[in-house]
Amino acid sequence: MRLPAWSLWVGGLLVAAIYAAVFYHFFVDPYTFRWQAIYGDATYPDGYSIQGIDISHHQGHIDWDLLRNAQINHNPVRFVIIKATEGRSHLDENFNDNFYEARENGFIRGAYHFFSPSVPAREQAEYFLKQVHLEDGDLPPVLDIEDGGDLTAAQIKQAALTWLRTVEKEYGVKPIIYTYYKFKTEYLSDKEFDDYPYWIAHYYVRELKYAGEWKFWQHTDRGRLPGIKGFVDFNIYNGSMYDLQRLTIGGRNNNE
Repeated sequence: MRLPAWSLWVGGLLVAAIYAAVFYHFFVDPYTFRWQAIYGDATYPDGYSIQGIDISHHQGHIDWDLLRNAQINHNPVRFVIIKATEGRSHLDENFNDNFYEARENGFIRGAYHFFSPSVPAREQAEYFLKQVHLEDGDLPPVLDIEDGGDLTAAQIKQAALTWLRTVEKEYGVKPIIYTYYKFKTEYLSDKEFDDYPYWIAHYYVRELKYAGEWKFWQHTDRGRLPGIKGFVDFNIYNGSMYDLQRLTIGGRNNNE
């Protein structure tokens, strides 16, 4: 039986509509926030007023006069976390300048170490302690661990604990663990890590799905601010300004 021409048109349009819906669901909607950040005004998580950024030499020279008055989602930038070291011998070329300028311009500052799986963890911790001298009012030291290299899961956990405990012994505070969502759930979910503050990287989602406790959320790597050329990571703190100040070295909750 020959179908009428109009039915072929209707069938074709129906197939096209289904294809478009499937394409949007799997390839457009999950990356909506990223595309907004690249091509327009990004949408950022609601309900968080304490905003911050993290920086390294990738941001180049920063105009701190402009940055200290910058806002994210109509809120002032409160904290700046700065890359300090990597492995056992690499100091970020802009660390000392950025670390000084952050405090001089009124930001709560922090410093992080980028973990290298090919270098013994204790040597990395000792190098961080040699190069970074945190003070009262600074955030606790940060371990950025997001690559396990050729290490087994058990070796990753032990290496992380070695770095954390070595640095904690020096400063008397629990270091912050930075990692991305999947790495956290796969390698750092043992009870030994429960007492450490978490800074979770999870981009282009409307809300952080991680069910555990966390302090910071790095929600995009496509932020833009006056004083910084190019993109910069945006972060929020999960709490009030009072809570953030208590988290700092010398804060009242360090020994609780």
